[in-house]
Amino acid sequence: MKLTQQKWRNLCGKVFDEPIIKLVKDAIVREQKAGHRLKICVGSDSQAYQDHIAYATVVVVIREGKGGFMFIRNLKGNTKIGLKERMLKEVTMSIEVAYAICNILEAYNVELEVHADINTDPKFQSNVALKDAMGYILGMGFVFKAKPYAFASSSCADKVV
Repeated sequence: MKLTQQKWRNLCGKVFDEPIIKLVKDAIVREQKAGHRLKICVGSDSQAYQDHIAYATVVVVIREGKGGFMFIRNLKGNTKIGLKERMLKEVTMSIEVAYAICNILEAYNVELEVHADINTDPKFQSNVALKDAMGYILGMGFVFKAKPYAFASSSCADKVV
């Protein structure tokens, strides 16, 4: 599947030339210096269209009790794929980002969660990927969250996909 990838940006539309590793490190240093306790959640979502699939991955930086902000990356896939494969592609995108930043988070003692836009209720179609996604995320050593607790994917990424 061919993907067209954009640079990271914030919700206001400011585009960053730096890699996510530097963006996250700079944010942690700045926010911890200001006295904030942080948690970072990574999640992805997708939307299938007639001729392509749009993806969004977000890194949500939460200031405990003081709101938060996020970094966003959009991608465009030109190949139609099935629902389960699409759900697992979202998880893979989130894991790739989580893996890239996990050493920084460990060094600065910041919690990390990986959120999957997958419903835990078997009545929903996305549930077909739940066991695979959970195994993949937990197997990589990350904290796993699914709907309704996966706000980074089901709310934040959903709004920017």
